[in-house]
Formats: sequence, structure tokens, C-alpha cells
Amino acid sequence: MKEDLKYWVGLSGFKGLGYKRLRLMLEYFKGVKEIWEADESLWEKLGISSNMAADWDKWRKNRDLTHELTRLSQKEVRLVTIEDNNYPKMLKEIDSPPFLLFIKGQLECLNLPSLTVVGSRRMTGYGQKATINLVGVLSQKLVIISGLARGIDGWAHRVCLQSKGKTVAVLGHGLDRIYPIEHQGLADEIVNRGGCLISEFPFDYPLEKINFPMRDRILAGLSLGTLVIEGSQRSGTKITAGFAADYGREVFCVPGPIDSESSIGPAELIQQGAKLVTNPEDIFCELKLPES
Repeated sequence: MKEDLKYWVGLSGFKGLGYKRLRLMLEYFKGVKEIWEADESLWEKLGISSNMAADWDKWRKNRDLTHELTRLSQKEVRLVTIEDNNYPKMLKEIDSPPFLLFIKGQLECLNLPSLTVVGSRRMTGYGQKATINLVGVLSQKLVIISGLARGIDGWAHRVCLQSKGKTVAVLGHGLDRIYPIEHQGLADEIVNRGGCLISEFPFDYPLEKINFPMRDRILAGLSLGTLVIEGSQRSGTKITAGFAADYGREVFCVPGPIDSESSIGPAELIQQGAKLVTNPEDIFCELKLPES
């Protein structure tokens, strides 16, 4: 119900409250409004620790939901709950889907066939060229999803836009800001060209390292598969690829020069069973999409 949206917003971002726990709470309470209005003693009755229940009480008392809804409206951010028919179907299939999505732009593209593209923040000339050759063609049939980060992510968005495709940026923070700040123009172009920005975090949510592995599960969950273009041995791209494999989605990797540190991540993923790709047709074929 529309009047419940502000309570969904109130619950969003509270650490420890994921979809699985929320489902259990909804079985006890009548709805999200009742969860929001419940004090810490009611939370403890459900077996939630006293520390978490106390943190909840502080969280609840420090939120002005009417003001937050006004800010969201002013920024033209739409809200989609997991109970909404517009909620992305692919994302709903994962183990721990976000129960609320904040979306700026065209949410319809979240239910179109898509491919996640991730890679090193330290993009090389080789990675730049590989992205042009692959994403330029792939974006003609697939929405390109990435994380708006420096390097391959941002470049994948740009190549998609240059090819007149639609692209989605999944952010590890609220939509009240853009990080990195130099990608503000890119973010605006993504929205203006028929794509969207998406996050599970409310406005003013702290920018912390833990946000990005959480973001990575959404990157992997939204699409038919994940394409890795460059990444070191400890690259965060391997986290996204790991989520994709866990969800039963395809993992594709571009092989690189054997003397490049940026080739180590994709090489290890290929050894573990990811599909080696050298051209767009490899991906179209695996996803059973027509090549032309």
C-alpha cells in the first residue's frame, strides 16, 4: 500500500534487518507500519538480541520519515518494495534480495535481459579496448549493468551509452550522492538516456567498505550473467563473480596478457569454470540470444 512506503523507507538501511528476518517479523506483526512502531521490548519478544533491539529504538527515534519522503520526491527517486509487481524478477530469485529499492530513472529496464560488466579500477589500455569491442556490441541486445566505479565499470557505462544502449548503475550508497564524485555527469547521462541508478541504501547512509560487497550481490542478481574484464588476484570483481555463480548465473571472463597483474583474477575464475570469451558471440550463444 502506498501509505506504507514511508515505513519501508524507515526499515531500510537498519543493519541486521534483511529480507529473511523481515519476512519472519511480518508473520508476527500485521505489516511494516507495525514493525516500525514496535519498541525494543517487542523486538526482544521475537528473539532479537537486546543490543540490536536497543539500536533499533535509537534508529527509529532519529528518523523523520515524512521529511525523507519529501527529499526522495524532490530528487525524483522512486521506491519499489519486494511486494511490488515492478520489482526486478531476476533479483527476487536470489537468497537475500533487498526488500526496498531506491531507483532514479526508468525502472522498466530492470526487467529487460541484462548483463553485468565489472572489472579493475586500474583499467589498462588492453581492458579499455576489450570493453569497447565487447560492450559496444552486447549493449545492442542487453542492458549493461555495472557499479559506476572508476576503471572498467565507468568505462562500460560510457561505451554502452556511446553505442546508444541502456545501462544501469548499482550504487553502494544512497542516491543523495554520487561516488566517485567525478562520475556525477556520467550518472546524469545514464538517467537521461533511459537507464537508471539503483540502491538499497536510504539517503545519508554512511559510505562504508561493507556497502560494496552488499552492492555486488545486487550487481550479480539483476542479470543473466556477469562479465569480468580485468582484475587482480584480490579484486572485488571476484566477489561479484562469486555471487553470480552462487545464483546459478553465467560467469564470463576475458583472458589477458600473462604478464599483467590485471589478468590474474579472470585467469583464476576461468580455471574455476568461468567461460572464456573473446567476442560478443560467445556470450550471445551461451545466453541463447540471437547474434543478429
